[in-house]
Amino acid sequence: MPQSPAAQHRLDPAREQAILDAIRELLTEVGYDRMSIDEVARRARASKATIYRRWAGKPDMVTAALHGMMREHPALADTGTLRGDLIAGLTMFCRVYERKHPYVLALLSAIRADPSLGRLLHEHVLATGTAEAEIVLDRAVRRGDLPAAPDTGVVVEVCKAMLWHRLLLTGLPLDDAWVVHLVDDIVRPLLGSPW
Repeated sequence: MPQSPAAQHRLDPAREQAILDAIRELLTEVGYDRMSIDEVARRARASKATIYRRWAGKPDMVTAALHGMMREHPALADTGTLRGDLIAGLTMFCRVYERKHPYVLALLSAIRADPSLGRLLHEHVLATGTAEAEIVLDRAVRRGDLPAAPDTGVVVEVCKAMLWHRLLLTGLPLDDAWVVHLVDDIVRPLLGSPW
């Protein structure tokens, strides 16, 4: 999780959660540009010094808040089939992306204006999901559902692009029928899987 290079100080988990919650609230209420560390500190009932001991600045704080959201999900289900695992996993990630949607909207212009924020978000938030996909695909190879592990990065990149396209451009829901379409009509041919 992003933090100041000099940060040796770990916050009490309840205090850290209060700060991360304040960041998320302010992002949706006033946006990234108008969100101040002073207001985060006030809402979280924390001092600015406490915040700066943990994070180097606003980009690090925001990245930490969104990174935590990506990690807040149940373990991936083992359904016994690659198709079932993909449907279960993508359904779960749809719920995560729906929760992140308002924050991403609040950050779109800031990412273009602040390259350091964009880099941090890519490294700590947007790059997530690969480890989970590797688990699913490696399990499929061991079961004989796939002859060899595919390029996991490509699979994750395509799925994320589809998720964000659906959320940001079409406004259509990430419902069960769409997840099945994504798995059967896009991921299956990408993997070369016959199922």
